[in-house]
Amino acid sequence: MTDNTKTWFITGASRGFGREWSVAALERGDRVAATARDVSSLDDLVEKYGDAILPIELDVNDRAADFAAVKTAHDHFGQLDIVINNAGFGHFGFIEEISESDARAQLETNLFGALWVTQAALPFLREQGSGHIIQVSSIGGTSASPIVGIYHASKWALEGFSQSLAQEVADFGIKVTLVEPGGFSTDWSGDSAKRSDELAAYDDFREKTNKLRASRNAEPGDPTASAKAILRVVDAEEPPLRVFFGAAPLDIAKKDYASRIETWEKWNDVSLLAQG
Repeated sequence: MTDNTKTWFITGASRGFGREWSVAALERGDRVAATARDVSSLDDLVEKYGDAILPIELDVNDRAADFAAVKTAHDHFGQLDIVINNAGFGHFGFIEEISESDARAQLETNLFGALWVTQAALPFLREQGSGHIIQVSSIGGTSASPIVGIYHASKWALEGFSQSLAQEVADFGIKVTLVEPGGFSTDWSGDSAKRSDELAAYDDFREKTNKLRASRNAEPGDPTASAKAILRVVDAEEPPLRVFFGAAPLDIAKKDYASRIETWEKWNDVSLLAQG
């Protein structure tokens, strides 16, 4: 281990971004505490990288387990430099179709799981006077479209608390970054996704929505290539609060924010009227 060696804690490391970023860190000589619901999915990484990787079984919905996992990683490696809240999934369903269990499951993982891991890591990062918390959000954390409304709710909430967090912990030497990917070739909309029971009333609009989503994701990004991007972010002396991953998000955000400003300005007389 050299003075430049970093210790990572990554949730959802069994596949997708979590796995690719774990491999990128390990390949350059860093150490990784990699969490997964099924740690056997990490066996090949343990065989290849040995003691540099610490697999930890974890369901991020369990707050006590989150705190225990972070402590285990810190006790094992002696430090934590980069904490990545990557565990999450997409939920498909129009708002009227979302059941209580659908909504709670989405928020428990995408929002509360990230919150609990963040809270668990902060005392260690404050004590050492450094650290970088990376929240895996989405272009869906800044913009919204039909059929994934509850997913958007989870990511917009993640964005909100993380922007507050960045201001709260800056004086402790802790950085916060929201990574906002566009469409990538992961199983986000495949095996890992959840779907609500469908209402027939939305069938026509569902067909239109699915066609539009397919056209937008015609050229998805490569999760393996994203590893280069995450290394740039974690190595930056002054990392960004927000950064898009992929080619599509910037254009989406520009159009969305331009529309918001236009509407706010158009209705500013009403805004001033409300002030009295």
